[in-house]
Amino acid sequence: MAQQAGQLNRETFSCSICLDLLKDPVTIPCGHSYCMNCIKSFWDENEEKKIYHCPQCRQTFTPRPVLQKSTVLAALVEQLKKTGLQPAPADHCCSGPEDVACDICTGRKLKAIRSCLFCLASFCEKNPQFHYESAPVKKLKLVEPSKNVLEKVCSRHDEVMKMFCRTDQKCICIICLMEEHKGHDTVSAPAEPEPQNRDGFLKYTFEFSLDPNTENSKLEVNQRNRTVKLTTGVNNSDSGNPDRFTGWPQVLSRERVTGRCYWEVEWKERVRVAVAYKDISRAGNRNECGFGYNDKSWALSCSQSGFSFGHNNIWTLISGPVSSRVGVFLDHAAGLLSFYSVSKDQKDMTLLHRVQTRFTQPLHAGLWVGEEYFYNEYSAKFC
Repeated sequence: MAQQAGQLNRETFSCSICLDLLKDPVTIPCGHSYCMNCIKSFWDENEEKKIYHCPQCRQTFTPRPVLQKSTVLAALVEQLKKTGLQPAPADHCCSGPEDVACDICTGRKLKAIRSCLFCLASFCEKNPQFHYESAPVKKLKLVEPSKNVLEKVCSRHDEVMKMFCRTDQKCICIICLMEEHKGHDTVSAPAEPEPQNRDGFLKYTFEFSLDPNTENSKLEVNQRNRTVKLTTGVNNSDSGNPDRFTGWPQVLSRERVTGRCYWEVEWKERVRVAVAYKDISRAGNRNECGFGYNDKSWALSCSQSGFSFGHNNIWTLISGPVSSRVGVFLDHAAGLLSFYSVSKDQKDMTLLHRVQTRFTQPLHAGLWVGEEYFYNEYSAKFC
């Protein structure tokens, strides 16, 4: 019990920025306390915008608060030091001085993996699910963690800057678009954080593996679960598995993604390269199960005659060079999904189709292989 009490005291009198015992402690107007140098450095980063906020509760202050050392806190910290209580060793999941700390964690802060553009809070890996599952906040938008989330909000109109003005080379909000940037060359901001060449995309390479538990009985997954082909036989093993696609010749990846990633697929004959939510239906040949035929999946259909894109059973023919390798770029937080035709020499890429939407769940990569009555050389593999 004494050890637990000591741990509580260490957390209570630790700075949430440096995670060490408070040094020259100061208390800001919202009531949170920090090392004087830590909060000074934190506010210095936003000095140009003249916007100062609390790293924990995000309350903003104008003008910049005058900091004065808290003598009571300083005395308590010194007393703790004399008792020999030192901060617990930093866990690998705890945020360090260069990391963005989770605003929801109590006590020692975990490292944030997402920041929200609407509530301006940052979340560790345990907390972003709240944004996906809670109905009142499903409109919230999560992005890569940022110490300066306010920089993504227009200082003039207090709106999220969702657009990028190519004319002026700056991010703007929807009000800016209708006013001083009216008539300019603009695109959505996510379509602009997107890489411009294959080398840039490869930096986000994500290695998927196929989940045999989801494969249709007419499919065969092999080569370290990265290749799938249509077979002439029928695999009846584990036929009662509820995760298995029983009608469509499909398979999902084991891994799910919520961040930014890129992967490539080599295909033969006729394939659909897709992303889907885990809760997509599995039983039968209904539209609820097929990639591209429902609101839980997005699919690029590839054949020697060309490409088409499907979502919610709306299919669009796509013009573009036909190649046996397709690249997929996903920025889950930004709601961006792009498909590319990769040249044979793998030096050039051509955009085939881009989707701008809002993903409400983590996504799995998916592959649909071949036609039900044809079994020759229908295959696909993650490169």
